[in-house]
Amino acid sequence: MSSGLDIVAIGGGTGLSTLLRGLKTYVAADGGWTINHLGAIVTVTDEGGSSGVLRKEFGVLPPGDIRNCIVALAEEEQLLSRLFAYRFDTDSALKGHSLGNLLLMAMTDITGSFDEAILAAAEVLAIRGSIYPSTLDDVRLRATLEDGAELVGEVAISGSVIGEAPRTTSRHARITHLAIEPPDAQPTARAMEALEAADLIIIGPGSLYTSVLPNLVIEPLANALRAARALRVYICNVMTQPNETDGYTASDHLRAIVEHAGLVVDVMVMNGRRPSESILDAYAAMNQVPVECDVDAVRELGVTPFFGDIIAEENYVRHEPAALAQTIFRLYETYGRSVERMRRASPPTV
Repeated sequence: MSSGLDIVAIGGGTGLSTLLRGLKTYVAADGGWTINHLGAIVTVTDEGGSSGVLRKEFGVLPPGDIRNCIVALAEEEQLLSRLFAYRFDTDSALKGHSLGNLLLMAMTDITGSFDEAILAAAEVLAIRGSIYPSTLDDVRLRATLEDGAELVGEVAISGSVIGEAPRTTSRHARITHLAIEPPDAQPTARAMEALEAADLIIIGPGSLYTSVLPNLVIEPLANALRAARALRVYICNVMTQPNETDGYTASDHLRAIVEHAGLVVDVMVMNGRRPSESILDAYAAMNQVPVECDVDAVRELGVTPFFGDIIAEENYVRHEPAALAQTIFRLYETYGRSVERMRRASPPTV
C-alpha cells in the first residue's frame, strides 16, 4: 500500500476495542500497510455496570465504552494505561467501578465538557488515534418488539441485569425497530469531520442493537455515512446473541442496518472458519449458534461478502485483533480503489 489510510471505526463494547487493538499497530507504521489517522466513533447509550451507576448518580454521559477504546489505543504495558483499565473489586462503595471511568468523570467536571475530557485523557495516555463520542446529548434507546411491546434503555434491550451472569435465553420478543431519544440528537462535530475525511469506514463488530445501531440511528450521522466517499465495511458478529439477534443470519444483521440507516455498507466481513465442536456445544448450551453466512441474500441487499479467518478460540469465540486488521487491509487492497464502480455494479435487488 503506497500511502497510508484515514480509518474511522464505529461501534461500542468489546467489539470496537478489539478492532482498535488490531489496527493501532499500523498507525504511522514504516512500510507495508499503514494508517495515517485512526478514529473511533463510540456509542454513549450504556446504562449497565459502573457506567450506569455514574450516569444515574452524577448525570454524566456513560464513560465505559469510551474508556475501553482509550485503553485499546494506548500502549498496553504503560502504567497509566493499566491504571485506566483498573477495576475495584474490594467489598466497598467503589466495588465494580473502573478507575478510568472515575477519572473521565472527574476530567469532565474539571474541563466542563465530556468531549474535552476525552481529549485530555487521550493526550495523557498518548493514544494512537482519536476517540469521538457519537453524540454529547443525553440519549437513551427505545426498542419496539414484534409483539408490539416497547423496551426503554440499553439494559432492558440487551436483557442484562446488573449483578447477574449473562442470560442464556431471551427475555423478550424479536426487535423490529430501534430509536434514540431524543430523536433530534446531534452527532459531535469531530465525528462528522472524521467521516468526511475517511478512506475507510468500519462498522462493528459488536452487539447489533446496543453497540452498533445506537450510532447509526443518529440521523445526521447516518446521512454522512450514506454520502461518504470512503469504502464502508460492516464486520458481522460470529455468534448470535440472546435478546438481540436470536436466529439472525448475516443478511438479517445487514437488513437491520439498512432498515435503520439506509445502505451504508459496501462490503460485509464474515468469519470463514467454523469454531470447534466443543466450543459450539458450549455456546449451544447458552442458546447461541454461529451466524449463518447467507451470501446470496447479502448480495441481494447490494453488499459484497468477504470472508476472513478472523476468530480466536479459547473458552469462547472472539474476534482476533491481528487477524481482523489483516483481513481489513486485504479487503481494502481488493475493493478500496473502486468504490464508485462497485456501488454501481451492486445495487440492491430487494
